[in-house]
Amino acid sequence: MTASPSTAQTLTARIETLYGHPLAALEAHAEATPHDSMLAALLGSLADLQLAERSITFHRDRLRQLAHPDRSIEAFDAGHLLDNARRISEAVAVRDAHTKTLSAVLQSLHRIPVPTSEPAPAPPPVPAPASAARTR
Repeated sequence: MTASPSTAQTLTARIETLYGHPLAALEAHAEATPHDSMLAALLGSLADLQLAERSITFHRDRLRQLAHPDRSIEAFDAGHLLDNARRISEAVAVRDAHTKTLSAVLQSLHRIPVPTSEPAPAPPPVPAPASAARTR
């Protein structure tokens, strides 16, 4: 069974499509430019999203270890179980917040078509409105 792509992978693909370059090239470009750009903001939020996803995976795996059926649960373990469950909940909330924000920003951004070397034809002239006849 293949794993479905993570939210971060899906949003990474959308960023790469928007900017027309792979993530590594975008990160290199963002490091060389001022950090007050939209690209830097997107990459920062993406990094936070990836961290949240890694945290979910780590604490989920740790929770599975602690709650393994062959393992006895003592009073000391109960605190660890509760702590890991709380950390998973926090990481899911962080992931969802970053996903919502990144998705909204990416939805509002569109790739601008590359201008052609030929100028666009000028629109036809609009006739001037007829002047009202003056009466004396």
